[in-house]
Amino acid sequence: MATPPARLAAAASNVVGKVLHGGVADLRPVPRVLIDQGPNRSLYRLTNGKSPETGPPVLLVPPLAAPALCFDLRRGCSLAEHLVEGGRNTYLVDYGNVAFSDRRLGIEHWIEEVLPRAIRKVSEDSGGQGVHVVAWCLGGIFSLLTTADQPDLPIESIATIASPFDFTAIPLIAPFRPLVDLTGGHLLTPFYRALGGAPSYLVSRVFRATGISKEITKPLAILKNLDDRDYLAQIEAVDHFMDNMIAYPGRTFGQIYHRFFRANDLAEGTVDLNGRIIALSGVKVPTLVIAGQNDTIAPRAAVERLTELLDNSPSVTFETAPGGHLGVLTGRKARGTTWRYLDRFLDEQIAPESA
Repeated sequence: MATPPARLAAAASNVVGKVLHGGVADLRPVPRVLIDQGPNRSLYRLTNGKSPETGPPVLLVPPLAAPALCFDLRRGCSLAEHLVEGGRNTYLVDYGNVAFSDRRLGIEHWIEEVLPRAIRKVSEDSGGQGVHVVAWCLGGIFSLLTTADQPDLPIESIATIASPFDFTAIPLIAPFRPLVDLTGGHLLTPFYRALGGAPSYLVSRVFRATGISKEITKPLAILKNLDDRDYLAQIEAVDHFMDNMIAYPGRTFGQIYHRFFRANDLAEGTVDLNGRIIALSGVKVPTLVIAGQNDTIAPRAAVERLTELLDNSPSVTFETAPGGHLGVLTGRKARGTTWRYLDRFLDEQIAPESA
């Protein structure tokens, strides 16, 4: 335990950092090189400034609406930094901003065009090696649907973090179901059609609302931990993340609302995209599934349902870790839990490749 004078000195230093230097978090992104670009797709190879890695590639796949910096929150608490510094050949796909002109883009665009092109380019850039996909939230859902839909893609494994597959197991949205049923499923339809999707400012507010108790008590928590630089840096980094949320395209939002939320298709292992059926039984690669112990957006039961749907995967590993929806991916405790699970999983998949 630090002595009171030491804590006071640390608090004073942190106040100076926040007031005079704009904050205490190191928000510099991990160095990266753009290797491919297309509609709603910028693909980067992450580097540590040294000679490029040549090992099996790891591709980080974010969800829609959330910025790709979810994988690179801040120095010292960045999964991207952890992977690169650990010697892994790491790539990141970034969807960029979603405009009103993108409102007609549906789920098909992401699983037929954006992700397959990114995966093939990563494989090509790394000498034709198979790709290990690491995805968060909706990124995990899209990655698995992509894999099931296109089994010829050079994918070696998939790790999903906080990806819900049973929407009836999400208490947060249960109160809205009677209203949805009462309106025949059209509760939100007029709004997202008129707005061309879910605007970024609305996405940010909804995301913050899921942790409303923390938002209310945040000023007190900051004062209580004013001497803890790492704690303050994490709050700053999360606020920076929230301020950079991205919009949902209208048609994609509509499909998520009707197919995932209303019909709960994913819980049965299939998704009907305008008569085209994609079954998760088509996933034939090892899969790691991680759920957050305090996640209200994708609680354990909603995430764990996936383990019952991958009938043809050679192995399915399920883990839980401390943290809410973002925290399980890149919270301070994720460094000793989620990231270790991921490292172990990747090592297990990569070892046979190099044997």
